[in-house]
Amino acid sequence: MNCLNSEKYLREAMDSVFAQTYANWEIIFWDNASTDRSADIARSYGDDRVRYFRGETTVPLGHARNLAIAESAGEFIAFLDCDDIWLPTKLEKQVPLFVADDAVGLVYSDTVFFNADGTERRLYAKKQPYRGYCFAELLSNYLISLETAVIRAQALASLDHGFDTRFNAIEEYDLFVRLGLDWKIDFVPEVLAKWRVHDESWTWREPDRFASEKKVMLEKLERIEKVSGRHAGALAAAWHAQAIAEAKGLWQQGDARAARRVLGRSRVRTLKSAVFWLVSFLPFGAVQSAWHTVSRAVVPSPR
Repeated sequence: MNCLNSEKYLREAMDSVFAQTYANWEIIFWDNASTDRSADIARSYGDDRVRYFRGETTVPLGHARNLAIAESAGEFIAFLDCDDIWLPTKLEKQVPLFVADDAVGLVYSDTVFFNADGTERRLYAKKQPYRGYCFAELLSNYLISLETAVIRAQALASLDHGFDTRFNAIEEYDLFVRLGLDWKIDFVPEVLAKWRVHDESWTWREPDRFASEKKVMLEKLERIEKVSGRHAGALAAAWHAQAIAEAKGLWQQGDARAARRVLGRSRVRTLKSAVFWLVSFLPFGAVQSAWHTVSRAVVPSPR
């Protein structure tokens, strides 16, 4: 568990670990120099299975996760951010998949996104999860929610580096994609965790960070021979998706000409990029408004 000023939801998160039906666990609690009551809450359990550590200064999240992992001694490593929740049978249902197949390096599950209003959305209600050796699929359409993931410590040790210390938004995306190069990934088709949506999370506070960090990740993957060779097509597609996302941001900011330049540098040409090129000559707001109007007309209102 990595913590930075998480007192608001921390006890609920830690209680969900203590409620696990699988009893052989410990919490490595890494306090990233919090200034609130997080330390008091973490220490209040009085249980030797909670091992509390505190950094002297706040560091990027990828770095903080590495510091926590360095203190662990288990065969498997799971992740729970301090605003999320595990359901009681999570570990009990995931650990056997590692035991059944030594080639499995990561096991994840379905999860529910929820907010303070009580709204919930199941991640894999309509999506098909990935299983097996699925590097290309993860790179193009990453859908592993961190609070569901358990990884084999041996798999992590096989990588040339753990979490990238530069990343705050995609540190797990980068790690799990690289892990998928040489290890199988498996899935439990049940909701075993809950991911809390709120304005204080990195995801919502700095939405542009994801795109900028992903660009660094793709540049790093290009330097891996196995990726640039065996998975060249998947890498090119990922760069194209990155170009569209970057171009959309520029267009939204009013610089359509720069957006088209970014798109023009992409090595891949698709129908989506062609349509984007054409509509970018119109104001972003007008196109967005027209799209919403068409969507409301096409999708019937629920009765």
